[in-house]
Amino acid sequence: MALRTRTETKLLDAADELFFTRGIAATPIDAVLERAGVSAATLYRGYPSKDALVAATLERRHAAWIETWDAAVAAQTNDEGRLLAIFDALDAFRSQPAGSRWCAFLGSAAEYADAPPEVDAAIHRDTDSMRARLTGFAAAVDPARAEVLADQLVLVVTGDLAMRLRSPAHTSRVARDVAAALVAG
Repeated sequence: MALRTRTETKLLDAADELFFTRGIAATPIDAVLERAGVSAATLYRGYPSKDALVAATLERRHAAWIETWDAAVAAQTNDEGRLLAIFDALDAFRSQPAGSRWCAFLGSAAEYADAPPEVDAAIHRDTDSMRARLTGFAAAVDPARAEVLADQLVLVVTGDLAMRLRSPAHTSRVARDVAAALVAG
C-alpha cells in the first residue's frame, strides 16, 4: 500500500533533515517518526526498512540536485560555462533549505562499510549520473578528452564537497578555478 503524498513528504523531509545532519546510524527510526508525526505502521506501509527510507530520501535528494544543476546549466551561454555550471549548482543547492553541510551521498557512502543494495544503488546512481552528465558537457568542449575530463571534474567536485566539512563558509570558487584550469588543459 502506498503512502499518501502528504505523509510521504513529511517522512522524507524528516528523514532528510535527521539522516543528513545527525547521521544515518546516529538517527533511530523513532526520531524520524517523531519528527514526521507518523506511526511506525504508517512508515512501514511505504518503506519496509530504514535502509529503504534512506534510499528513498537519497533518490528524492538526487532529483532536487539535478533540478538545481539543470537551472545552473540553463543560465550559461557557452559550452565551457555549462560544463563548469556544476560548481554554481553546488553553491545554489547548499543555500536551499534541503542543502546540508556536505554531500548526502558521500556521507551515506562513508557510513556504510557494505551498503545495503537499495542504498548502494542510490549512491551509484548519483555518481554515475554526475559522470555521464559531465562527460556529455565535456564532449561539447573537448571531445577527445571528454571522459578523462569528466573523471577529473568528479574528483574536484568530491574534494570541494569534502572541504565543506572543514570550513562551513566554503564556496566552490576555488574548485571552479581548478576545474577551469583542467578544462583549459
